[in-house]
Amino acid sequence: MSAPPPADRLFNFIGADIGNWRVIRVAPVVGETLPAVPCLSMVGGTLSAPPQGWHLRGITSNERYVTRPEKTELVARQEGLGRTGSTHAALIPIRKSAAWWAMTQDERRDVLEAQSQHIRIGLRYLPAIARRLHHCRDLGTSEPFDFLTWFEYSAQDLAAFEELVAALRASPEWNYVEREVDVRMVREV
Repeated sequence: MSAPPPADRLFNFIGADIGNWRVIRVAPVVGETLPAVPCLSMVGGTLSAPPQGWHLRGITSNERYVTRPEKTELVARQEGLGRTGSTHAALIPIRKSAAWWAMTQDERRDVLEAQSQHIRIGLRYLPAIARRLHHCRDLGTSEPFDFLTWFEYSAQDLAAFEELVAALRASPEWNYVEREVDVRMVREV
C-alpha cells in the first residue's frame, strides 16, 4: 500500500452547485465528457468528507520532460496562479493511451518536444497564461485521468488561450490522447 500524497501537493477539483468559479462550458474533446455543473472549486489538501458533484484529484510534481535550459526559461517567464486580472480559467483533464505509457520516458520526451514542440508552444503564451500541471497516475489506477492542467488568464487573453490549445491539439502528441474534456470558467470580480 502506498503512502498518501503530501497534502501540500494534492489538489482536488470539484464540480458542484457551489464553487469559486462559474462554469460556462463542459465539453468533450475526445471520449467521454464530465457531467455539466454550475460551479467548480480547486481545493488543496486532503478532504475530510467526500464532496458533492464530481471530483478529480492530482498532485503537483517535478517537471518530467524538460531540460535544464527549458526549466530555467519556464521559471523565468511564467507567473503564478491567482493573479487579480485572471478572471478566466480552464481545467483540461487528459488520459493518454496505453501506447503512450508503454514508451520509455525519453521516447515520450521525443514525441512531446522534438515532434510536437509542446514546451516551445507553451513558452509563446507566457506570462499571459498561467498554468499548473497535476499528475493523477501517481495517485493510483482508479483515477479517470492521467493529467489535470489548470490554466488562468485574463479576458483579453482568451484568443491567445484558444490558439494555445489548438496548437497543442494539432500536434503528434495528441495522437496518444484517448480522453480529454475542456472545462471553461469565469470568476466574478
